[in-house]
Parts: sequence; C-alpha cells; structure tokens
Amino acid sequence: MNNSAVNTARLIGAGLRALIVLTVLCGVLYPLAVTGVAQALFPDRANGSEVKDSTGRVVGSELIGQRYDLPLKKGQETPAPDLRWFQPRPSNGLGENSVNTQYKLILSGATNRAGDNDELLQWVKDAKAAVVQDNSTDDFTVKPSDVPADAVTSSGSGLDPHISPRYADLQVHRIAERNHLGIQQVRKLVDQHTEGRTLGFMGEPRVNVLQLNIALKELTAKS
Repeated sequence: MNNSAVNTARLIGAGLRALIVLTVLCGVLYPLAVTGVAQALFPDRANGSEVKDSTGRVVGSELIGQRYDLPLKKGQETPAPDLRWFQPRPSNGLGENSVNTQYKLILSGATNRAGDNDELLQWVKDAKAAVVQDNSTDDFTVKPSDVPADAVTSSGSGLDPHISPRYADLQVHRIAERNHLGIQQVRKLVDQHTEGRTLGFMGEPRVNVLQLNIALKELTAKS
C-alpha cells in the first residue's frame, strides 16, 4: 500500500513537471520565438497587413474587402452604394466603409448555389442592371456586355479586397463625375494601383479597392 502511494505520488509529480515544462516551451517560448521572427522578417504581414490613410490611421487590411455604402435609410433592408467611391465585388460579408468610420466584419462565405440556380441567376441579372445604371453618365454609356464577371459575382469567401482592372476602368467616368475630377486623373489613379500577376505568372491583374479609395480621397482633397 505504501509502495502504491509512493508510485502514485511519483507519477503525479512527473506529470506535473511535464505539464509545466511543456506549457513553458509550447505556450510561452515557442509563441514568443515565432512572434519575434515574424515581427523581424515580416512585420507588415504579422500585424494583419494593415492599411493606413494619409493621417496614419489604420482603416482596414489589404487582405479583407470593405463596402462603401450610404447610411441605411428607414425602411431599407440593403443600403445603397455610395457612388462617390469605387465599389468592390458584391458581397454580404463585407463591413461598411467610407474610408473608414465604422468598419466591421459581418460574415464570410459563399452562396453555395449552382451556376444554373434561378435565384443566383436573378441576382446576377439584377446586379448587372445596377452596374449599368450606376456607372452610366451623361457622356459615357455602359453596355451590359461591358460588365465583367467580378462586378456581379462575389468571391468564394465573400471577402475579396480586389476587383479587376476592367471593373475599375468601368467606374472611372462615374467617379470623375461624382467627385468633379478629370477622367484622365481618375484613370491614372487606377493605373497606379493596378497590381500585376504574382511573380509574373500567378493569378490575375487586380486593384485593391481600399487602397484605391484612400488615394481617391487624397486626390479629391487636393482638388
């Protein structure tokens, strides 16, 4: 009985020592080491790829999309887009933003509807009509055939921060008109914020909407 109690105490002591050592190694030293390496080699990514405006204020992440909507009016279920800004891909998962006062993430996920789903087809049809209407100006008419796929469909996560250069170009005339800017000024802004394929061959050319709208805000302030 005595031996049994001694053995039990020894096992409990060994278990507690193992718990303490592994907690220090895995719960303290390892996270500190990984955090230190990340901060030393990749500080921007380690801190969430934060995007700052001209005042140095963090307004979001370059990895997560945001919406640019007008305040929700009484009786409205869905806010109208604020057409002074470049608009992102359609999504129910993006937080609100007007560069950027109340950004908050709502949800992430795809519709999980098939390409021939009647509801999805109606969404795309309605979205295309809205893009045509919103981006047509007195001197520029958008045709349905001009509307790219990313203007009417969300990404798999619903959080894509990028749009295609084609969709950005489609919005240039509307942006210029709403902000009293020259068309060439806005087009130059899009060109400056167009990223090429990663390593020259992966992915597609793209434009980060948040960074583009921050630059637009700065341009309108100067004008």
